[in-house]
Parts: sequence; C-alpha cells; structure tokens
Amino acid sequence: MTTRRPPFDTDTLYLGAPEVGRLVARVGLADCLAGVAQRIEADFQRWGDFDKTARVASHSSDGVIELMPVADAQWYAFKYVNGHPKNTHIGASTVMAFGVLADVATGAPRLLAELTLPTAIRTAAMSAVAARALARPGSRVMALIGNGAQSEFQAIAFRDLVGIRTLRLFDTDRRATDKLVRNLQGQGLELIVCASGAEAARGADIVTTVTADKTRATIVTPEMLEPGMHLNAVGGDCPGKTELHPEVMSRSAVFVEYEPQTRVEGDLQQMPADFAVTELWQVLAGRATGRTGADQVTVFDSVGFALEDMSTLRFLMDTARELGIGDTLQLVPRLSDPKDLFATIGRAEPHATPPSRFQVVAPTRAQRA
Repeated sequence: MTTRRPPFDTDTLYLGAPEVGRLVARVGLADCLAGVAQRIEADFQRWGDFDKTARVASHSSDGVIELMPVADAQWYAFKYVNGHPKNTHIGASTVMAFGVLADVATGAPRLLAELTLPTAIRTAAMSAVAARALARPGSRVMALIGNGAQSEFQAIAFRDLVGIRTLRLFDTDRRATDKLVRNLQGQGLELIVCASGAEAARGADIVTTVTADKTRATIVTPEMLEPGMHLNAVGGDCPGKTELHPEVMSRSAVFVEYEPQTRVEGDLQQMPADFAVTELWQVLAGRATGRTGADQVTVFDSVGFALEDMSTLRFLMDTARELGIGDTLQLVPRLSDPKDLFATIGRAEPHATPPSRFQVVAPTRAQRA
C-alpha cells in the first residue's frame, strides 16, 4: 500500500508596505538599524560563502531599473529596485524596491517583501558599519550633503552606531533641509544648516553625500578635504553618476563593497583600471588594514550590494515571524501530485466545448502547402 505524502508547503510570507512599516514601528528604527548592521557585518565576514555577481541594470534617460541577486548554501535572494530622480516632480519616490528570499534546497520562495523603507535602513546601516571600520575613533561631527528621503536614516544610524552628535546640513533644495530639520527635532542631535557643501564639510570628521541627480557631479572637491576626514559617498551608484572629484579619490584610501560592481557604478568609474581599492569585507574580516593613521583621508565608495539586501531580508523574515506580522501568499502552486501541474486549471466536462474569446482560423490550402 502506497502512502500518499501531503503536498509540499509552498507558502510565502508576504510583507507589504503597511506590514513593513508596522514591523519597523514595533521594533523601533534604532533597533532595526542596529539589527541590520549586525547582520551585514556578520555576512561580510563570511564573504567567501556567497555566490556574488554585479547587479543587472537597465538604464534610460530618466533613471535605472536593477535586479540584484546573491546566494549562499541556504538562501537565494534578489531585489528589484529603481532609481528615477525626476519622480519627485510627479509625487513618486525616487527609489522603489521589493525583494524575494528563496530556499536554495527547493527553490521555494519563502519571503516576498517591500524593500523601499528597508533599503533606506540597510543603506544607512551599511554606511555606519563602514564608518566604524574606517573613520577616526571619536568622530562626532558629520556633514550631511543631500537631505532627501534617505538622510534621516543616515543621521540616526550615525548617531547610534558611530557616535555622531552634530550634523552640518546642506541641500540645493532648502525645502529638503527644512524637512530633515523637522524630522530630527528632539533626536539628540545638534543641527547646523549651511549655505553650501563646502561650508557643511568644514570641520567635519565624516562627510556623507546622499545626492540623487543622475549626473557626473563634484559634490566634494579637493579643497574641501581635511586631514583625517572620512567620506561616505552614497549617491554615486550608477554609470554616469558621481559625487567626488577624481582628485579626492586619488588623495584617499578607497574602500568598496564589491569591486567589479563599483568599478562600473561608483565614483571609482572615474579612475584608471589599475587604481587600487580595498573591498570592505577584508577589513571587517581582519584580512586588510583600514585607516592607517589619524591624518589619512578615507573614502567608502558605496553603491549598494545584493549581500546587504539578503542580510536585510533575513532580518525582516525572522523579525516578522517573531512578532506575528505578515500574510501568507500562495505565490506558487501547491500540488497534490507534483507531476500534475495541469490539475491547477481544473478539468473540463467531457465533450464540452468551452467558450472562447479567440477566433480559431483554419489554415488555407496555400498555408498548408
């Protein structure tokens, strides 16, 4: 007698935008930033466990749409994300994203999640992880140039994970800076609004650039550099989009996430192919030196890498399960007989002719010939 096994569990946990917002509110933004940073740092320290590739990008005159895949022995993850700076003029977000976490052993999708908010969290967490490894100990003043949608997350991550206490703010759109000041009131940070990027950078231990325009910009020029400064360049993240003057790069020790991707997308795209950089994982794993002196200028040329998204997706899945947040989707079929996919469309009545909205045309004699 053959025992019929139950259908394979294909349930997918679904976290839409409301669920992700509720999760962050329940846990608290500061704890989410710390939790994601912890996951990222641990995953970077086991860099060799991952099957890595640069993201696949489709560029247009208005922006970019990207797929970002990565896998280890247990999980396969990808993120869909766009970057369209002009979207703000039509009331849409510059960045929108979602992601999937799948079981490598079976291929079953286990999590489908909104990633627009989590992308801002993981980008800020990644910035803080890099700054802890590269900035001077005791850094307390940061210039934040570009005060748009990701700026609050950078500010709070650097406050809690790095120890920043003073922010020097600048954006070409004063309304963005005013928004940032409103949102950061009562957050334990001294906020200084500046009239230019150069003024914001003056006296800063760390300079974070989070600009959105898809252009070869020079947000930081050589004249703005000061001994011991750490630059956290976040906005230059696709071909033709930069924030740092090439001489800033040549006068600094430069650290990147995944060199093959950063060579194409980061501020590194301006530099010769033999310009030396260090992948950050080597510093975090103790295989390379970060800052070598108090006066050295360091740059983290951050473009965002898929491994950070996998870390974030796993944090979301584990936290959602713990808190009982999210819905269950039947994203793929659950089959009683895995060889009978046809059963998912039901069985037609014998000899019945189903109605069709398509006209079936018999081939002509010439076509048959």
